[in-house]
Amino acid sequence: MFLIKEGDGGSLVQMVQLALKRAGFNPYLVDGIFGGRTKSAVIDFQKSRGLTPDGIVGKNTFSALRPFLVGYTVHTVQRGESFYSIASALGSTVSLIENANPNVSQYNLQIGSSLIVPFNFSLVPTDIAYSSLLLELICEGLAVRFPFISLEKIGYSVMSKPIIMLKIGKGENKVFFNASHHANEWITTPMALNFVQEYANSVTNATYLDGANGEYTFDNTTLYVAPMVNPDGVDLVTGAIMKDGELYYDVLKLANNYPLIPFPSGWKANIRGVDLNLNYPAMWEQAREQKYSQGFTKPGPRDFVGFAPLDQPESKAVYDITNKIGFDLTLSLHTQGEEIYWRFGSYQPEGGRELGERMALVSGYTLTDPEEFQSYAGYKDWFIMTYLKPGYTVEAGRGANPLPIEKFNDFYPAVRSILAVALSHFNPE
Repeated sequence: MFLIKEGDGGSLVQMVQLALKRAGFNPYLVDGIFGGRTKSAVIDFQKSRGLTPDGIVGKNTFSALRPFLVGYTVHTVQRGESFYSIASALGSTVSLIENANPNVSQYNLQIGSSLIVPFNFSLVPTDIAYSSLLLELICEGLAVRFPFISLEKIGYSVMSKPIIMLKIGKGENKVFFNASHHANEWITTPMALNFVQEYANSVTNATYLDGANGEYTFDNTTLYVAPMVNPDGVDLVTGAIMKDGELYYDVLKLANNYPLIPFPSGWKANIRGVDLNLNYPAMWEQAREQKYSQGFTKPGPRDFVGFAPLDQPESKAVYDITNKIGFDLTLSLHTQGEEIYWRFGSYQPEGGRELGERMALVSGYTLTDPEEFQSYAGYKDWFIMTYLKPGYTVEAGRGANPLPIEKFNDFYPAVRSILAVALSHFNPE
């Protein structure tokens, strides 16, 4: 049951505070701390919606707040209304309504019909911590706001949370971006989602995104994006898994296998303590030997390779969808170091270095040949070894993980440039 109350903290509280702020009930700070000001904002919101004003965000209150997280509401058309009057009344714009309802003419509105009305704000927040629930809501909102975006659940995590993939475009060239293989690198999720939002806007408005023509790229390339490969791990790091729960204590026991790694900020693994980017069948046995020699012999926050390749549902889901679709190019977002890795040992896909050099040029990142010990059992490694096509790991930003979301705007422009170059790779000159 969804229940958030005074005294709680973490990413779910920030999500509620964001919804309150968007709804016009300012909680003062969107800081993830459910204090007195947030409680007062919740009570005011509840009163405005005819709900019991208890200051607790339960099922009904969250349901009322939900439109301000998915970014749209459904409106029943009344006599005499127009797109303009509806947009003015509900905080939207005519163009947003037109885009979300491509089969509806504003000159022939039917009384009693339902109309999707997106709110006039950026759907993807880039200043709060993320959770798997927030991800689901944003992805729903993107698919509604931009009907040419489709959603697919490609698998489920250990805790049965969906691993979502977005699909945009209709071209024969297939490009795949993924993010948050590592839990404490969750800032890559809003990076991926914000890029999707900006790209969708460029398609809708027939504009350019970092030099890439949105309409042309849409016709030429199909983009697939898995914004959060490790939802359970992200929830642990950002506080969506409550500290007073049994699950938290079970994970804490795994963390205690490695007491020198900070918890939960040092957690990269999935909820079972397996490092997902060391779980792919690309010389996995060598990765195991290497990590065991470094002391990572048990499940824990990082660097445990699992008990067999693909023995975790998250890595298996990404592996399966890759084989099913047959991507022509993949790019995995990680943090940190401002580096781009482009090959796997002696496997050097044709054109891989050249595209990597272009990405490095536009971003200022370094195109790096990884040392051998860095290159076993990762997704990029497996993709290159199996398909001999360009695959990249991009280490975004610099600093200590988790990178602070407050610096998102410092980190993101370089990542956007890299993603735009990769996405437009198959566009003819």
